[in-house]
Amino acid sequence: MKHLVVLSGAGISAESGIKTFRDANGLWEGHDVMEVATPEGFDHNPNLVLEFYNQRRRQLLEAKPNSAHFDLAELEQHYRVSIITQNVDDLHERAGSTNVYHLHGELLKSRSSNGSSYIETCLTDINLGDTTPDGFQKRPHIVWFGEDVPMMDEAIALCETADILLIIGTSLQVYPAAGLMHYAPSSAVTYYIDPKPNIAGNSNINVITQNATEGMKTLQTQLLKN
Repeated sequence: MKHLVVLSGAGISAESGIKTFRDANGLWEGHDVMEVATPEGFDHNPNLVLEFYNQRRRQLLEAKPNSAHFDLAELEQHYRVSIITQNVDDLHERAGSTNVYHLHGELLKSRSSNGSSYIETCLTDINLGDTTPDGFQKRPHIVWFGEDVPMMDEAIALCETADILLIIGTSLQVYPAAGLMHYAPSSAVTYYIDPKPNIAGNSNINVITQNATEGMKTLQTQLLKN
């Protein structure tokens, strides 16, 4: 069974109502990303950071997967599918995908702020004073700017074994995730679904200039013909 490796980003969840990471002026939901997505921001104003992610978590719990998520899950009937996502939502899993690797953490999990490996499911707000069993403040299980990406080595290894590489919903601007496509073998067939593709001069990529839901329908038709 061929290995289909998917690199997914915010664009696939945008059609489920999940706001994309940040808009053109560098703000995320009206906040400077350095205030809400860095260890320094958390140290400076933990209440602000916790409430920011509490709001994102509440939003996520009301969101539902869209057809692009379901179409990816359905491809598991025909391929070995590995999804490497920059998204912190669980919409891939809720749609039925079984091999999902979250590069930037998971919003519906929390962890200890002391850097230990303690991680637990979190479906409610995290408040200042909520602690993990090691006695440290709980924080969102999110990889912030300036922190290591623990799943990176595993993601690289998956890309190195891809027969087909699909890039969907990502502008290929955020590193190190944006560099993953370069680890796919030269023999791999690459597809890129994006309404405004950012791959000037690369003729080895099959570009589908559509949004995620429309593009997945087009891709499914192409793949299942072969």
